[in-house]
Amino acid sequence: MSVKSKSDSYASAGVDITAGYRAVELMKKHVAKTMTPGVCSDVGGFGGLFELDIEGIKKPVLVSGTDGVGTKLKLAFLLDKHDTVGIDCVAMCVNDIICCGAKPLFFLDYIACGKNYPEKIEQIVKGVAEGCVMSGAALIGGETAEMPGFYPIDEYDLAGYSTGVVDKEKIVDHKTMQEGDIIIALASSGVHSNGFSLVRKVFDVENADLTTPLDELNGVSLGDALLAPTKIYVKSVLALLEEVKVRAISHITGGGFYENIPRSIPEGFCANVIKNAVKVLPIFKLIAEKGGISESDMFNTFNMGVGMTIVVPADSKDKAIEILKSHGEDAYVIGTIIKDDEDKVKII
Repeated sequence: MSVKSKSDSYASAGVDITAGYRAVELMKKHVAKTMTPGVCSDVGGFGGLFELDIEGIKKPVLVSGTDGVGTKLKLAFLLDKHDTVGIDCVAMCVNDIICCGAKPLFFLDYIACGKNYPEKIEQIVKGVAEGCVMSGAALIGGETAEMPGFYPIDEYDLAGYSTGVVDKEKIVDHKTMQEGDIIIALASSGVHSNGFSLVRKVFDVENADLTTPLDELNGVSLGDALLAPTKIYVKSVLALLEEVKVRAISHITGGGFYENIPRSIPEGFCANVIKNAVKVLPIFKLIAEKGGISESDMFNTFNMGVGMTIVVPADSKDKAIEILKSHGEDAYVIGTIIKDDEDKVKII
């Protein structure tokens, strides 16, 4: 670092640029773990460079997604635990683009904070890097913005962006969906990164006991259950796509079953979900009980224990589940595709 890379005047306004340099140095070891053969740039440049390898791809199509972690970050602030929210940030992006059948290539993050504490920024990026490794994406760039007076000094926001690639002829769409196709659920790890405005209200998290193990949560504390990072499904779904014709994929995020499943259902068809087949996680039962929330609202807000749904032909069901389970997923059938001109999803 140049001795001139310091501004006492800027520091007096609340922005310490030397803290930014320190944060970058601390995060480099985490970023290095994400490097893939396509990366052409180092940390600290003005842009992240990535060379696209299109060998074996007839017509490459780039697929991009961007998202943030939302008010789940409030739990990270309360528990002073910052090394998992980065996984959430990556997951929310790469789980979206895998719904098209795209393999994530690279990821960029954006951290805005009231005060740059280098060790805290390092922990955030450590989580981002872990999420990138989980999804096979390279962390090729990012931005840390210190914004005093805009954010409280101990708080930050985190968002990200990912790009993937898929052969045009292998894009997952719903054009071939048929009546009788099977809906497979992939279990979630918890609340993931949606619905936390309601979660925070239900538990009054600012005043709640977040650290005591609860019997209702099988000995896990409320804080740990809520902060559990979003599961990343990329590698298991890519493995499935190699061997099975997949009709449609839905990432169950904000809006729960009722908003997300219909996004992959064509006109004239409906996802007929068997409610009793859904393995509802304890945290959702506790949310419903403590908040007095109706079953309909629960399924219209949360993933309820299902982070992703995959539609496959009936004769591929057993093979699909076997592949998914071999890659660590709790995969099981929750319904079928039926013909219906009015509804895109029914939970019965």
